Amino acid sequence: MPETHVRRRAALRSHLREHAMDALLVVDLRNVRYLTGFTGSNAALLLAGENDEETVFCTDGRYLAQSSRQVPELARLIERPCAAALAKVAAQRRLGRVGFESHRVTVDEYDVLAEQAGKVELARAAGLVEALRVVKDDAEIEALRMACAAADRALADLIEHGGLRAGRTEREVARELETRMLDYGAAGPSFDTIVAAGANSAIPHHRPTDAELAVGDLVKLDFGALVDGYHSDMTRTFVLGAPADWQRELYELVAAAQAAGRAALRPGALVADVDAAARGVVEAAGRGSEFLHGLGHGVGLEIHEAPSLAKTGEGRLAAGMAVTVEPGVYLSGKGGVRIEDTLVVRDGDPELLTLTTKQLVVV
Repeated sequence: MPETHVRRRAALRSHLREHAMDALLVVDLRNVRYLTGFTGSNAALLLAGENDEETVFCTDGRYLAQSSRQVPELARLIERPCAAALAKVAAQRRLGRVGFESHRVTVDEYDVLAEQAGKVELARAAGLVEALRVVKDDAEIEALRMACAAADRALADLIEHGGLRAGRTEREVARELETRMLDYGAAGPSFDTIVAAGANSAIPHHRPTDAELAVGDLVKLDFGALVDGYHSDMTRTFVLGAPADWQRELYELVAAAQAAGRAALRPGALVADVDAAARGVVEAAGRGSEFLHGLGHGVGLEIHEAPSLAKTGEGRLAAGMAVTVEPGVYLSGKGGVRIEDTLVVRDGDPELLTLTTKQLVVV
């Protein structure tokens, strides 16, 4: 989709003009992919402020064929290391002011860039590409939709074939869930799959162990699929056997908070207000101190990206943003519940991408 990348680069140029920059040195591979479509492991981009004719894409010799196929419309430099080579190009062209991704470049890497850039002024330009990535285009949303579908289908198969049963270990369940996502088109998991049973479910980011699932356990699964570079993110909590009264009450509380958070997803809404909508439900039940994290986050080429749906989050939602809504309540030493969906902010109701039921499922 080269026309998509052309549009994205054109949009970025308007930001360069606002910041009085002649070019931008892009070194983050996710940002390079967003702007060019290149999926290799080594690349950088010198985005010229005027047009694509002056823009230079750089990779190394391992990616001669791949870069020719994926980035046919840009001038190509085969060199390594790429960022330093492009800084030298900026010096040769006698550019005045070149932005660089200061949030991605180490101090040592900056010293190398400055040496190669010579008299070129290197200006901090943190987050310029990420600011464009916050609102997803149709192609990105379709990739997210496919990633969520792979995760939904994998979970459905896991349950249908008895994958959640007493005696299995957390690690076994995690491995099977990840394998099933691969079967449905995922390139891999979005992140390390969380399977947390019993008291472990009260640990928000528990890592799977050899602990065995047991009848009476809450079992929390937090996982996602990676499709075409885009990440899905979903959490569901189950009960093995008949739920105790406290488990049902806790689940219903988190489900109500999650519904309130989803309902607050509207263009123009302050992200902190979205968090407050869900958190207020939990606080009203006297469990505010057991909701240990923000309500959600943006998701796309990174599993965690802007915006941050949290008490400390800044900014407003816009149509086309892809976010998670994931309240959780955790009773230390006893068990916890988290329910999470990936959604797209729309002018009306948000579009739900993770379609697995949020009714309490007893397995």
